[in-house]
Amino acid sequence: MLEKYLIEHCAPTLAALTTANLFTYRFGSEKALREQIRVWNERLCGKGIQLFLLRRQANTALIYVCRKQKLQADLLQPGVALFLRQYGYQTTDADTALHILTDRLENCADFPHEIGIFLGYPLADVMGFIRNAGQNAKCTGCWKVYCNECEAIRVFAKLKKCKAVYMRLYKEGKTVLQLTVAA
Repeated sequence: MLEKYLIEHCAPTLAALTTANLFTYRFGSEKALREQIRVWNERLCGKGIQLFLLRRQANTALIYVCRKQKLQADLLQPGVALFLRQYGYQTTDADTALHILTDRLENCADFPHEIGIFLGYPLADVMGFIRNAGQNAKCTGCWKVYCNECEAIRVFAKLKKCKAVYMRLYKEGKTVLQLTVAA
C-alpha cells in the first residue's frame, strides 16, 4: 500500500512542483518495509526521486520522498548554509545533510524543525516558525507562513490542485510511475 501513500502525500514531489514530502507509514514487518523502499527506489530513480527512511519507531516509519537534485539546489540557496550550521550541518552536500537530519531525528529530544528546508519551504518561514515556536503565523497551508503570504497562498492552491488531480487519476487507474514527472 506504499503506492497509495506516495499519491496521497507526495503528489507535488511526483509532479516536480516541490523538493520533497514526508509522511508517516504504519508497517508490520521492518524487513518488508525496507524491501518496499528498495523496490520503489529502483522504480523511481530514473525519474529523479528517492525514498529515505528517516526514522522508525515501533511500527511506524517516517518516510522522506525527495528529488535530490532539487534538494541540493535548495541547500545552496543564500542563507541556508549559515542557518543549518547552527544545527550541526557543516556542509551543504545533500547526502551528508540527510545523514545529519536522520541523526538529529533519532537523537535529539526536540523535533528538528530545520526539516522545513529539506521539504523546500522558504528559509524565512522556517526561521519564523522556529523563532515563534509555531505561533503567530500569517497563514497556514502546507507550512506556516511568516513572510510572503500572497505567494504562499498561491503555492498552496497549486499544490492542493495537484493532489486532487493525482488522486483522481490514481483512482482512474494511473500508476505512480505514470504520474511521476522525470527529472
